[in-house]
Amino acid sequence: MATRNDIVRVAAVGDIHVSRSAQPRLQNLFAQVAERADVLVLCGDLCDYGLPEEAHILAKEISNLKIPVVGVLGNHDFESGQTEEVTKILCAAGIQMLDGDAVEIKGIGFAGAKGFAGGFGRGALGPWGEEIIKSFVHEAVNEALKLESALARLRTEQKIAVLHYSPIQATVEREPVEIFPFLGSSRLEDPLMHYPVQYVVHGHAHHGTPEGKTANGIPVYNVAMPLMLEIFPDQPPFRLLEIPVTHPAPSEPAMAANR
Repeated sequence: MATRNDIVRVAAVGDIHVSRSAQPRLQNLFAQVAERADVLVLCGDLCDYGLPEEAHILAKEISNLKIPVVGVLGNHDFESGQTEEVTKILCAAGIQMLDGDAVEIKGIGFAGAKGFAGGFGRGALGPWGEEIIKSFVHEAVNEALKLESALARLRTEQKIAVLHYSPIQATVEREPVEIFPFLGSSRLEDPLMHYPVQYVVHGHAHHGTPEGKTANGIPVYNVAMPLMLEIFPDQPPFRLLEIPVTHPAPSEPAMAANR
């Protein structure tokens, strides 16, 4: 069967921290996204204090954006204990929120989860000792299982993993080493070894490093907006991924038989 290739442009950004005074900044950000992208991915910390009124501000601006939007929550979105209401508002505005879920948009599969902390490699916290430590590690394991479940459901050739916390240490470097354990977890890298993707995007590390790779070579991009503004001050504050997607070519109309 004949095929055709399209380039789908995916804009990814996290840590937009919407507050009462965020509207002019949001309008500028989304205007730049609309000019350049076919899909928008939001990598958590969408609200500053996790308040429904902040979610309503974001929802209003998103409703004017005429491209598909997917997202995950971040730690700031949990601050006020109103995540169900915040999620409901964002979903009503058309954002496809991912929490161990997968979705296909324009031929690209997106698998998302918030992720959690715990540290990297030999420095990762283990489930030993007090119950509160075991509960902390259980949360990291549970988020990794959510990501794995979402990845396992994708059937597209091109796939993107969406997180808030980092799955690797490389993209949190430049942050104070003392806070590395709170910026991500190697447990989030494990599902990516079993279900590889083309790209991983995350936020959370405002002063980290813009890119790194998993142990199996998958590019990982830290798209926290404060980092994008710091590292690329002359560019729009998001990562733009250009992804080739193969589609079957439209079939030609059948020729009428000669009579």
